[in-house]
Amino acid sequence: MSTITKIEWTDVTWNPLRGCSKVSEGCRNCYAEKMASRFSGEGMPYEGTIENGRWNGQIKFVPDVQDQPLKWKKPRRVFVNSMSDLFHPNVPESYIGSIWDVMARTPQHTYQILTKRPERMLEILSKWAADGWYWRREDGLWCGPLEGPLPNVWLGVSVENQRAADERIPLLLQTPAAVRFLSMEPLLGPVDLSAFKPFDGECYCSDYRCCPRMAKDCPETAIDWVIVGGESGPGARPMHPDWVRSIRDQCQAAGVSFFFKQWGNHIPYSQIPEGFQIGGEQAAELDSYPHGETFIRCSKKEAGRVLDGQTWDEFPVMEK
Repeated sequence: MSTITKIEWTDVTWNPLRGCSKVSEGCRNCYAEKMASRFSGEGMPYEGTIENGRWNGQIKFVPDVQDQPLKWKKPRRVFVNSMSDLFHPNVPESYIGSIWDVMARTPQHTYQILTKRPERMLEILSKWAADGWYWRREDGLWCGPLEGPLPNVWLGVSVENQRAADERIPLLLQTPAAVRFLSMEPLLGPVDLSAFKPFDGECYCSDYRCCPRMAKDCPETAIDWVIVGGESGPGARPMHPDWVRSIRDQCQAAGVSFFFKQWGNHIPYSQIPEGFQIGGEQAAELDSYPHGETFIRCSKKEAGRVLDGQTWDEFPVMEK
């Protein structure tokens, strides 16, 4: 299914497959799982992908949605698989190839692919690059060759804490891509990016065939974009403003585009805007952070997306 979305950093979601499984702490309160559970009964879209309210790892493919972007003439930012993970181990490589073929045939759109499984993304795309950017679709048709990674496909990884950063960012930096980004939502702790190479002018990819940066002496950064957001929904965990400020400052110092998506269901007292009505909401203490912070639980709309009096809506600047 594809729909116009309220996700601030994209225009539309495109879900040519359904189903997933949890892999890390950032998945604990998965919004997609909760939504799928409501539509998992007999004859419903997510039938067979949910057991006892949880993802069971089964993947369903949606052929009638797969070619939908071919019908869109007006350019859009397209979030691929907002309800799943394209690089889930139960998604055949040939199906990934079919999705890649659609993206290659629609250069007017910008596709944003986000994964918590960068090891499989690296494995598949590195193989395609080594083969001269040929790949096979699910119907057996070979696609390609290309001169390099699709320029309209942005590849990102989810980073909820330092552990996820340490595990996933190095794999992303080795993956051939025109644009690389981090989605730090839900942000569950402070993250120091200085241990990686997104901000020191180096790129992990060493073959010009799989990385267009090599032919341009590599740009200033290998990470082009960072999104930060707090958690929402039942059981949402607060996000300390110092964690967000630190990432914003790291991005500004390195010239990396920074996008602040939301506070989620908790707004820090220090970020409450003028005219905000507490209305009897309960305060929560974030005692896991050394300096502490008091929060008000509210709707994510009420909490908003203003950081220190400013809205951050930066996107990568693409070369013509």
